[in-house]
Amino acid sequence: MAHYELATPVSEAAIRQLRINDTVTLQNTLFGIRDATQIHLFDRGRKTRFDLHGHAVIHTAPNVRKVAVSTEFPVGYEPVCIGTTTSDRMERFTQPLMAENGVRIIIGKGGLRESSAKAFIEFGGVYLAIIGGTAALETTWIEQIEDVDLDDLNPESLWRFKIRDFGPLLVAMDSYGGSIYQNVQSEVNINKLAVLKSLGIDS
Repeated sequence: MAHYELATPVSEAAIRQLRINDTVTLQNTLFGIRDATQIHLFDRGRKTRFDLHGHAVIHTAPNVRKVAVSTEFPVGYEPVCIGTTTSDRMERFTQPLMAENGVRIIIGKGGLRESSAKAFIEFGGVYLAIIGGTAALETTWIEQIEDVDLDDLNPESLWRFKIRDFGPLLVAMDSYGGSIYQNVQSEVNINKLAVLKSLGIDS
């Protein structure tokens, strides 16, 4: 296991060095994205003015406060609580996020599945996991809401956050097919068979 400090945008080479159970702390920029954002981008053909190539996205619909535009709040939003949502229901968007928008890092909770694993291998991407219930901590890693696009979808807009020391986050899926979720499932299956056998039950 190793720890990496990465400043976004990142190269494919930087991502290919990561393996499951490594940890990563991110600097610079992070984009917030959720179900409605991706439905509009990939099902309804909308475009974003943001360049996501080499960047990280986090599955979130942040709690924000509308405030006067200022140097501190350049688009009139103050971050209140920016937590992570479950990733699984956004499984089908991993491939287009990477192929069409160049995203390299997805942050969420609960993991993703096989089609995402294939996209990570093909394009050079990773899934970084956050434990549920840590929204208050995550919010301290976000210095500012720098910009927002598709804001008619608020709070499922496309957010651009300025971040500092975002992490450490666990590399839960890597660009070589490694997945802590698959590993856990394999262990569960082995343990299940052992328990059934001890009870005299044929699997």
